[in-house]
Amino acid sequence: MSIKTIKVIIADDHEIFRDGLKLMLQKQPDIIVAGEAGDGKELIELVKQHLPDVVITDVKMPNLDGVTATKHLTMYYPSIGIIALTMFDEEDLIIDMLEAGAKGYLLKNADKTEIIEAVHTVADNESHYCRLTSKKLAGMVAKSRFNLQLKTQKADFNEREKEIIHYICEGLTSKEIGEKIFLSVRTVEGLRLKIIEKMNVKNTAGIIVYAIREHLYMPLQ
Repeated sequence: MSIKTIKVIIADDHEIFRDGLKLMLQKQPDIIVAGEAGDGKELIELVKQHLPDVVITDVKMPNLDGVTATKHLTMYYPSIGIIALTMFDEEDLIIDMLEAGAKGYLLKNADKTEIIEAVHTVADNESHYCRLTSKKLAGMVAKSRFNLQLKTQKADFNEREKEIIHYICEGLTSKEIGEKIFLSVRTVEGLRLKIIEKMNVKNTAGIIVYAIREHLYMPLQ
C-alpha cells in the first residue's frame, strides 16, 4: 500500500534553522519538503509553484511578514494548512497568525515529535495548539476569532470530569489532581484521556481553549 505524502514548504529568514527543520522533516517517510523561503514574498511564490499541503512559517520575516503572507495564502489557497512558528514571548503575534488563517502554531523550541504531529494534524484540516502553550496564551486563543467556524459539536461532561477539567486548566499535574480528589494517578490519566477524546483535542492547551470557549472554566482576569 502506498503512503500518502504530505508536501511541505518552510519559511524562515534564518537559514540554519530552516536547514535543521528540513533535515528532520525529510527523515519522515510521508513528508516531502518541496521548498524553502527566506521571507513572505518568496513563500507566496513557492506556494504558487508547488501547491503544498502544509506551510510552516515564521511570523517575523523581512520584506513580507508571516501574518501578511498567511492572509494572502488563506485567501487564495484555503486548503493549505499553515503552521505559525513563534518565540515563547510572541503571544500577540500568535493570535494575529491564527486570525489571519493559520491552523495552528508551534513554539520554536517544540520537540521533533510535536513538529511531526503538527504537520499531520493541520494536513488533516485540524487545529494544533503547541504543547508548550501557557495558560495565558490558551486563554487568548480561546477568546480570539480563531477557528470558531470549525467548532465541534458540544460534548457532555459529568461532574467528576468537570472537576478534572477545572484542575487541568489551573495547571495541576495528574498527581496533584489525584491528591485533591482522592483518585490514583492512573485513574486521573484515564479520565484525562476520555476528556481529550470527548473534546476532540490533542493536548492540555487544547483542553484549556475548549474549556474557556464552552464556559467550563473561567480564568481569573
